[in-house]
Amino acid sequence: MPSAAAPPPDRTPRILVIRRDNIGDLVCTTPMFRALRARYPDAYIAALVNSYNLPVLANNPDIDEVFVYTKGKHRAPGQGLVGVLRDRLRLLRRLRRARLDYVLLPGSGPMPRALKLARRLKSQHIIGYTESGAPGGGVDIAVPSVAAGAAHEVENSFRLLAALGITPPPPAPRVIPDSTEVARARAAVRAALGSEARLVVGVHISARRPRQRWPATNHVALVQKLHARHGAGFVLFWSPGAATNPRHPGDDAKAAEIKAALTGVPVVAYPTEQLGALIAGLSVCDAVICSDGGAMHLAAALGKPIVCFFGDADKNRWRPWGAPHVLLQPPSHDVADISVDAAFAGFQRLLELQKTWITGTSGSSP
Repeated sequence: MPSAAAPPPDRTPRILVIRRDNIGDLVCTTPMFRALRARYPDAYIAALVNSYNLPVLANNPDIDEVFVYTKGKHRAPGQGLVGVLRDRLRLLRRLRRARLDYVLLPGSGPMPRALKLARRLKSQHIIGYTESGAPGGGVDIAVPSVAAGAAHEVENSFRLLAALGITPPPPAPRVIPDSTEVARARAAVRAALGSEARLVVGVHISARRPRQRWPATNHVALVQKLHARHGAGFVLFWSPGAATNPRHPGDDAKAAEIKAALTGVPVVAYPTEQLGALIAGLSVCDAVICSDGGAMHLAAALGKPIVCFFGDADKNRWRPWGAPHVLLQPPSHDVADISVDAAFAGFQRLLELQKTWITGTSGSSP
C-alpha cells in the first residue's frame, strides 16, 4: 500500500506523469491516463515524454498537456547540444509554473533520473517506488517495489495509482493514430493490394536487440505460406536506413531482400522514419507479426491480434497487454531459433484465439 492517503474525491488535482523511456514503456503507461481521467474528470492531467515517443500520446483525450524534451541522441540535424540544454531549462520553468499537486514516476521500481527531475519541479507531492515502500529521496508518497518479472509493466505502472484512490484492474492501453497518416496508409494498401476484401497482415522486421531478430529468409517463407493459405496481403514495416548507422541502425537491406524474394505476393513496402507513420500503418492491418519491441506494444494498444517473437526479453513483464496474441519464445531465447512452421502454426492459433476473444469466451490472460 502507498504511504499516504488519496486526495478528497471533490478535488481537481494537477497531475504530471513522467515517462522518459522507450516506446513500449510509454504505451504501457497509457492505462494510467485513462484511469486518472475516469477517477478525476476535471483534473489537470499532463505528461512529460521525450521527442521520439511523443506520437504515442498524440490525440489522447485523457491528457490535457504533453511536455516534451529532446534527448541528446535524438536531436535534429544541426541542432546543437547547447540548444537542447537551453530548451530543457525553459521546459523546467514551464513545469514549475504549472503548480503541480502530484508528480508520478511509473516504472517497475525506483526511477532515479526521473526522480531527480521531479524534485526540481516544486510539486506538492511525488509518488514513486522505493525499495522499502517508505518515503525517501524526495518521494513522499511511496509504493514498495516488486521483483523484476513479478508483474506486467502495465500493472507495475498502474500500482502507483493506489495513492490516488484508483485500484486495479487497469484498462487496456490506447494509442490513437493521426487521421492524415491513416488516410495515407489506407491509400498505400489499397493501391498495392486492391480494393477487394482480403486479410491484411502487418509484418514488422526490425528489432533493436540482436536476439530479437528473425532472419529475412524466415520472413519470406512465412509470408509465402500465409498467402498460399489465406490469400493474405502484407504490409512490410521496417526502420529505414543502413544497418551500419551507429545512431539509428536501419533495415533497408533486409527489407529489399525480403521484397525481392516475394515476387507474386501482394506486399506494401512501408518504411517508417516517423513513429506516427508506424502507428497509422499498423492501424490499417488486420493482424501483426513482429518481435517484442515498440511496434508490438503499439499494435496491442491498437487492439490488433499479434504473433510475437520473444528472444531474451521477460515475457511476463513485456507480453502484449489487452489484445489477442500468440507468444513464441524458444528455449534458446534467440528469435532466430523459431521455425517458420512454428510461426505459421502460431498464426493459425491466433485466428482461433481472435474469434473467442471477440465473443468474450477466451480464458486467456491479458
